[in-house]
Amino acid sequence: MLRTPGAWTFLAPAFAARLPYAMLSLGIVLLVLDTHGSYGTAGSVAAVSAVAQAFVGPQTGRLADRYGQAAVLIPSVVVHAFSVGALIALALGHAPVWSLFLAAAPAGASVPQVGAMVRARWVARLSTEGASPAKLNTAFAFESVTDEFTFVVGPVLAGAIATSVTPSAGLIAEAALTVVGGLAFAAQRASAPARHPHQPGVRRVSALSSPGVRLLAGAFLGVGTVFGAMQVSVTAFTESVGQPGANGTVYGIFAGGSMLAGVLYGMVAWRRAARHRMLASYALLVLGCSTLWAMPDLVALSVAGLVCGLAIAPTLITGYTLVETLVAEGAKTEAFTWLTGAIGLGLAAGSTVAGRLIDGHGPSAGFLVPLAGAGLGLAALIALRHLLIAPGSASPVVASSGERGNSRQLVGAAKG
Repeated sequence: MLRTPGAWTFLAPAFAARLPYAMLSLGIVLLVLDTHGSYGTAGSVAAVSAVAQAFVGPQTGRLADRYGQAAVLIPSVVVHAFSVGALIALALGHAPVWSLFLAAAPAGASVPQVGAMVRARWVARLSTEGASPAKLNTAFAFESVTDEFTFVVGPVLAGAIATSVTPSAGLIAEAALTVVGGLAFAAQRASAPARHPHQPGVRRVSALSSPGVRLLAGAFLGVGTVFGAMQVSVTAFTESVGQPGANGTVYGIFAGGSMLAGVLYGMVAWRRAARHRMLASYALLVLGCSTLWAMPDLVALSVAGLVCGLAIAPTLITGYTLVETLVAEGAKTEAFTWLTGAIGLGLAAGSTVAGRLIDGHGPSAGFLVPLAGAGLGLAALIALRHLLIAPGSASPVVASSGERGNSRQLVGAAKG
């Protein structure tokens, strides 16, 4: 897969542009906690940023499908840098909480949707070459592993910079990486997917009009609550045991488990249908989350987080594989962005609720949020699993519905 012509020209800058995504929420939490002294306030400000990203991100994905990725990326990184700078200035000036919300909203809304754009580039590149569906599945596995690697490095980097330099330094580094990485990625125009401009008289249908996409977005919302609640709860737990500098490491172990599982998952030639794999991996996620609240110390919490993380990457890989089969060409970046945005929205809800529970009942109470969020997501998947079959697919018996859908998409694009 990595020998695909032109792949490294967009993969390298994409990594630099994606790393800040994992730094933003924790950077906000650490800064606002230092200046305003409340986990609830810190979680709420991070939540506003995540909510803005969740709702605006898919719209930028649609614009990228229509006008091209560079046309969206360049103004996004500029707005992001100014917004993060305003948030830092307001927090350090002990401004009212409502003013922090006003700065956090554009900071989140302007986060470049590089992960979705990279996946769209893989679809376009492999479709042009007439590659097998297995190679596309491998590409999605690679991207999920990359996402998880950024979630290993990002929190550790943000936490280390904020605790060793100054609480604002984590967000300064996040903004700088966003600008440099985003502009470098935008400059790689040769690998960008073709634009799909609006045609007069033709009604453009949103990717969210697909019931299957909505179901997957709801499931990813549950995954996001795990991310958000873990960030705030781990921070509170490490503070309570007198080791605040360990927050990034513990969270990194959680993300490291996901990264390891993603590597192994991408090496397997799966025979079972993707929708069945989605249910299995999501059930394992719920099982892993069920033990977090009972962990007595950092070592036990790290082990429990590692086990919980093992289910994250398989769930994300399978979800992105499924959603690619449920939408037409010209809506794929938007579809990927809806899933990414759903994670951000879940992160917002998870961090907010966990922060309030921690303020009222202590650090362990925050770990109940991942269990509740993932449990609701699993219930929705079980009840509505029939929506995950790609349009026109026969009942999956041997090959997965995702693989057959990928085959049709790739062959059709190659012929086009």
